Amino acid sequence: MSRGGYELLGGGPAPLQPLEWKFSQVFGERNSREEVQEVDIISAIGFDKTGDHLATGDRGGRVVLFERTDKKDYDGRRRDLERMDCSNSRHPEFRYKTEFQSHEPEFDYLKSLEIEEKINKIRWCQTANSALFLLSTNDKTIKFWKVNEKKVKKVCDMNMDCSKAMENGTVECSSISTGSKLCIANGRCINKPFKYSCTDFSFLPGGNLSLHLPVVVTSDETSLVARCRRIYAHAHDYHINSISNNSDGETFISADDLRINLWNLEICNQSFNIVDVKPTNMEDLTEVITSAEFHPSHCNMLAYSSSRGSIRLIDLRQSALCDTHNKLFEEKEVPGSRSFFTEIIASISDIKFAKGGRYILSRDYMTLKLWDINMDSGPVVTFQVHEYLRPKLCDLYDNDSIFDKFECCLSGDGLRVATGSYSNLFRVFGCSEGSTEATTLEATRNPMKRQVQTPSRPLRSLGTLPRFVRRGAEKSGVDTNGSAFDFTTKLLHLAWHPSENSLACAASNSLYMFYA
Repeated sequence: MSRGGYELLGGGPAPLQPLEWKFSQVFGERNSREEVQEVDIISAIGFDKTGDHLATGDRGGRVVLFERTDKKDYDGRRRDLERMDCSNSRHPEFRYKTEFQSHEPEFDYLKSLEIEEKINKIRWCQTANSALFLLSTNDKTIKFWKVNEKKVKKVCDMNMDCSKAMENGTVECSSISTGSKLCIANGRCINKPFKYSCTDFSFLPGGNLSLHLPVVVTSDETSLVARCRRIYAHAHDYHINSISNNSDGETFISADDLRINLWNLEICNQSFNIVDVKPTNMEDLTEVITSAEFHPSHCNMLAYSSSRGSIRLIDLRQSALCDTHNKLFEEKEVPGSRSFFTEIIASISDIKFAKGGRYILSRDYMTLKLWDINMDSGPVVTFQVHEYLRPKLCDLYDNDSIFDKFECCLSGDGLRVATGSYSNLFRVFGCSEGSTEATTLEATRNPMKRQVQTPSRPLRSLGTLPRFVRRGAEKSGVDTNGSAFDFTTKLLHLAWHPSENSLACAASNSLYMFYA
């Protein structure tokens, strides 16, 4: 049975056991002596809806695609395991598929502004005829890509033969690459042992030069071809931070600091501005848009977050310009807790809808919050990601780490959430009823748990769960191993497989895969 979109085992509330995460694969790993180039650092990551394909984008403007290799075997094993009532299955395996250059560095001469080629976001679109479609964007330009297999065409014969006329109507030819051929006047050639060699052109009877034109034939070999189908440009004055596909399969949104635009996939020279928070006087600006996401099933609903820690839910049916929101989700400030860093760390860097669309997961600098769209009084649960960094906020501000934008993700069943931290750590929390799961692992070949499980809590229905803060074992100014924390290595981007407990994490230029 289920309640609030979350599974309750055994016909009633029952906490799930914490997952045991294991290393699966790594792509692009380098040893400690190799220097990582800035252009190779991964800046975006995402699974498609089936989970059979994974895409990454980097700061060099490249998009790299991976495909699952064990899908057929996995489906067969899963059916066998279901018959045996067993849940242990082999982890998914991926392999490199192809890559292409999505964006190039540009220069805006009107504003004297350099536009980086860095890929900010990647979003998969619906597939058709075994072709893959995806959107990628840098700060200013969105591109729509099609990747499909095409049969390789080859040149069959491109030899120009010199010939000698024969009395019987045939000529002897010497070919540079294929040896001697017997050329008959009707154009057919048959092999014949080498007999003559010529240094000048000979003519067939009638005065025609014996010239073999190249013939292009289609071979059985195939190659992957990435083609840019459309370019959506010149619609944003500020840096694009989000793109999101609509469930109707026809439209998508793009968001920058002050505006959200609605696009049709088929139309690249026109978009509609649906949200505009730019004040008449820029000195009155109090917040900016940080992330935007379409509802997974309702094509008329979307949510966007702000730098002040709020989330607004809007309905496109309400008006052409959604300058007012249907619901506002924000946590009230505790009296006496305000400091210089309050507004900085409250800024939401990423939001994600749960698969069913009832819950929204948000990530600010210090915490993960899960919101129920039916309850706007506050988050239903707050997860402390790295509370031990609070005494170091001054240092984080001085080295600009406090402005790092961490992403978040949910499992396909909505029972767990995940996000990244410093020292290439990622954290997984259980959000089902009674769960005390709070696991910290490092993105490496040999991940070790960095934190004990949090104390248990009373079992309650998530729909009626009061607000509370779940704290982990981190309480000092160092990590849980007692070593100094490394702010230079950070795990900003990660994605959860849509139907399995599998995580893809981007640590610098390396892509790590984990499963449970």
